[in-house]
Amino acid sequence: MAINWFPGHMNKAKRQIAKAMGQVNLVIEVLDARMPHSSENPLVTGLRQDTPCIKILNKKDLADPNITAHWLSWFNAQPGTYAVAHERLQPKATKRILNLGRKIMPADRNTTKPIVAMILGVPNVGKSTIINTLIGRTLAKTGNIPAVTRRQQRIELKGGYILMDTPGFLWPRLDPPECGLRLALLGSIPDNVVVYEELAVFAAQTLMARYPDQVMARYKIKEMPETPELLVEKIGMKRGCMRKGGIVDIQKASEVLVKELRAGLLGPVSLERPGEAADQV
Repeated sequence: MAINWFPGHMNKAKRQIAKAMGQVNLVIEVLDARMPHSSENPLVTGLRQDTPCIKILNKKDLADPNITAHWLSWFNAQPGTYAVAHERLQPKATKRILNLGRKIMPADRNTTKPIVAMILGVPNVGKSTIINTLIGRTLAKTGNIPAVTRRQQRIELKGGYILMDTPGFLWPRLDPPECGLRLALLGSIPDNVVVYEELAVFAAQTLMARYPDQVMARYKIKEMPETPELLVEKIGMKRGCMRKGGIVDIQKASEVLVKELRAGLLGPVSLERPGEAADQV
């Protein structure tokens, strides 16, 4: 299943970001720590050029800590890039991001001028929650559905910062296909444009290869099935997702697996490692 979702407002957002980038001293890109590569918008690099960039690996509490450490090394080795892992709902850690921004400004920069920082992120990576923490009140809308933020906002912060919030936007072609599947699996693409059964099979395949013990413990499975399709079916049996005649309701079983994975109920998992994606090798 190839997933591509690029509604008109995202194309508009891209144009707005490109136009405003000339005013920006710092780019802050929010990624999902469980899929840093898939949630990293490839258009951002071209838009920011040599502007310093902080990459926030958000939701680190849901990700495999060992894999997150590798991702931090991966990003920090890139020119002009500074990566930090961030746990949800940690106000002090969030505000330290601004301190890091000040430290990485060029030494010859006029310190009396405010730092203009643009914050970016694909839908549903937690960007709006971070913004609300930085400003100390609820300004940006939050939600577990993609594309909550629809317009650009300019926010003045204490301590000489101007924060430019932007709508979450993807890129027109999600390639390789696994990238789109990961984005859909973790909620960056609306559920109404994906097929839950296919997402669940993709999730099962990934989890069988990487976290079989966590899957077996969560669903009380004694022996791992041979295929991801059979694993989804087994989860349906364990959770009572049954139709008349003892047939597993695969749709309901798929929803159980996808929603519990998103919520972190299978324990900390990472869906990708540095260097794995086709365009990283």
